Amino acid sequence: MSEQSRRPRRPAKPYRRPQKDPVRMLAFEALRAVDERDAYANLVLPPLLRKAREKGDFDARDAALATELVYGTLRRQGTYDAVIAACVDRPLREVDPPVLDVLSLGAHQLLGTRIPTHAAVSASVELARVVLGDGRAKFVNAVLRKVAQDDLDGWLEKVAPPYDKDPEDHLAVVHSHPRWIVSALWDSLGGGRAGIEDLLEADNERPEVTLVARPGRATTEELLREDAAVPGRWSPYAVRLTEGGEPGAVEAVRDARAGVQDEGSQLVALALANAPIDGPDEKWLDGCAGPGGKAALLAALAAERGAALLASEKQPHRAGLVAKALHGNPGPYQVIAADGTRPPWQPGTFDRVLMDVPCTGLGALRRRPEARWRRRPEDLDNFAPLQRALLRTALDSVRVGGVVGYATCSPHLAETRAVVSDVLKQYPEAELIDARPLLPGVPALGEGPDVQLWPHLHGTDAMYLALIRRTG
Repeated sequence: MSEQSRRPRRPAKPYRRPQKDPVRMLAFEALRAVDERDAYANLVLPPLLRKAREKGDFDARDAALATELVYGTLRRQGTYDAVIAACVDRPLREVDPPVLDVLSLGAHQLLGTRIPTHAAVSASVELARVVLGDGRAKFVNAVLRKVAQDDLDGWLEKVAPPYDKDPEDHLAVVHSHPRWIVSALWDSLGGGRAGIEDLLEADNERPEVTLVARPGRATTEELLREDAAVPGRWSPYAVRLTEGGEPGAVEAVRDARAGVQDEGSQLVALALANAPIDGPDEKWLDGCAGPGGKAALLAALAAERGAALLASEKQPHRAGLVAKALHGNPGPYQVIAADGTRPPWQPGTFDRVLMDVPCTGLGALRRRPEARWRRRPEDLDNFAPLQRALLRTALDSVRVGGVVGYATCSPHLAETRAVVSDVLKQYPEAELIDARPLLPGVPALGEGPDVQLWPHLHGTDAMYLALIRRTG
């Protein structure tokens, strides 16, 4: 009998069924929806959380952790990709997307949260066993153990090029933005390292939920009775929920007497409503009204003056959202589904016109962090003709003496000043008016006459507004 055959055999290691962690399973499911279906996390996550709560799997702390895992991973995806790339033996494009999602979730727990290292690694490996299988779980374990060998600052020293050699790529890796977006935002800010770093960092912070009390339907005093509610910074109708409050739990929001609306969006509507005009003030138009936040505020303001709002939206399903937001408005209004570049109304019909045009959405990267990875520079070329056509429609639609507000949720110069400048060359009978006095108390509004809001300066989305008066 050989020596080997006399050795007692080790008992087989008993198979252990992977343990499902509801929080990390939900976070993984949300990331897969974002990747596979081009979904937005702010649309995918709420129903997943609601379903988990209904099943009894989640409490408030679980929901908060799942939300942080999803949004934190998406915001820092560029940084985590650079770190993970340094820890694998193949290009990231050759790593299966579901595996990369588990690795990114693990990297965020290790580098972006206070979860202990051993817990972050073990929970991620267990998730991998459930959703990927034992073989790929071993790969996840090996990679995350390498990631865990340093903290975020240490990794950035390794994977980000020095600022002095390539400032844009350095900022792109450190602050997790595509390089072309870093360049565009820097141009819009007008230079300076401190400003761009503050902006990029603000894009990576979780924004507060901001509510709007629609005039004549709700008051800020009512909303301030909610837990952790404080007044807005700039808008007299704004209330902020400072501890991640659930807007769906607010009665006025459920009744559409109030709504969720960024303060920058509120300021755009207020500035147009308060702009001086010559002559009557009876007919207002929101020419790109979906999904209805600005339209609801404008309709309420119009009702206080005895004016009527026409809210037009090209997409019928979005026009339905507008109608829902305006339902119960105290004054007259109408919602229609119409193409703003081929309007059904007569020229010169309106006293005030808002045209908040479709754009890249680079001003709302705090709220939709995944958008930064989906957008491409060529998207600007795709939006440009539509933006100009809609501004021309707005100028045709307003009467002499009336005012147009051109707005975008993007600070990119190609979507803001370039559009306004190009269109005004075709309209010598129109002139820019100074929008800054119409945002009273708001600091750092630049040289005018247009206004660019910023997350790092104003705590709002990066909304742009130009006000134009029709003079002939």
